[in-house]
Parts: sequence; structure tokens; C-alpha cells
Amino acid sequence: MADTKHEERRAAKLAKEIRAFSKEHGGSEGHLAHIGQAGTRIVLVGTDGGWGDLVAPTYAVAQQAAEKAGLTLHEEFDGDFAAKVETGPYEWTRMAGIQIGGPSNR
Repeated sequence: MADTKHEERRAAKLAKEIRAFSKEHGGSEGHLAHIGQAGTRIVLVGTDGGWGDLVAPTYAVAQQAAEKAGLTLHEEFDGDFAAKVETGPYEWTRMAGIQIGGPSNR
């Protein structure tokens, strides 16, 4: 029973953070991605193209948080959903630095 109450509190806290992100970005949609023992990543994409993520300890907690927040979930992070993400110079520099020997972010 203690675990259930802890999970409910964690889901409520994550739902609050999801709602805050949605408010800041004019709404949002999401995707849940299992990340091994670390838990489940809640990927958020705002209506304005902004993006972020949160980590829940389990898939069930992530799903519960998304439901509490009224977050529309996508089954896959496919091309249509990914196209809603806007990246800026930081992301492009960082990706280039990691992938093809481009400039690093120092």
C-alpha cells in the first residue's frame, strides 16, 4: 500500500509539471519511452515546437501522470510527431559536435 501511495504522489507531481509545460508552450502532446531500469521518459512537445522531458520511475506512473495531466499520447515518436519539434542553434551545434566532428558546446 505504501508503494501505491508513493506512486500516486509521484504521478501527481509529474502531472503538475506536464501541465506547467503545456501552459508555457500553448498546449502539448507526448510520448512514453521505456529507458530501462531508469524508468520511463515522458517526452513532451509543445504546440509552439518547444520540447522537454521528464522521467517517471515506471511506465505505469508515467501513464498515470499523462492521464492526470490530460496529455495526448502518441504510440510512436514518428516523423509527423517529430516534425512538430523546433530545434535551435544549440541543438544543431550539439548534434553536429557529437555526430560529425562539428563544433562542441563549450
